[in-house]
Amino acid sequence: MSLVKSNHFEVGKKAPEFKLINTVDNKINELSELKGKNGTAIFFICNHCPFVIHINKELVAIANSYLKKGINFIAISSNDISYYPQDGPKYMKQVALNLKYPFPYLFDEHQEVAKAYDATCTPDLYLFDENLESVYHGQLDNSRPGNGIQVTGNDFRNALDFLLEKKVNNNKPTPSIGCSIKWK
Repeated sequence: MSLVKSNHFEVGKKAPEFKLINTVDNKINELSELKGKNGTAIFFICNHCPFVIHINKELVAIANSYLKKGINFIAISSNDISYYPQDGPKYMKQVALNLKYPFPYLFDEHQEVAKAYDATCTPDLYLFDENLESVYHGQLDNSRPGNGIQVTGNDFRNALDFLLEKKVNNNKPTPSIGCSIKWK
């Protein structure tokens, strides 16, 4: 397991558009169709990463809380499935159904979307306002597998609350830390 930090993503930068297959219903989804009325969260995740497995339930809980507030959520897996077949579409669908993901789980087969977002790790979390301009890119919270800190989602929840309250978040985000995206 190669442990990496997320790269910097400029506040105010526009979310790159994409069209990807939703592994749950096999339909093509576009960012412009999935964006939320009040904001959009994008998670680069995968099935096998222990850092993602560690926070998966909290990602679902956060999405269930904030969907009602006009924030939409999108999960994307960009891993090379020739080396990590467990991150492939049929397994993504199983994970999404088993964990009751309230968001689409999209497959970035050619890794173009991960590159457009300069995503480097799983999890890599982004938050955009209603105009798809970046307001947060950082960790979910300080919890990591094995560090004994409870998963709360505090950092990401705070960013969501700042967005909904239309306040500028001057807190410097801590980068996400996790497994590297498995590049082709």
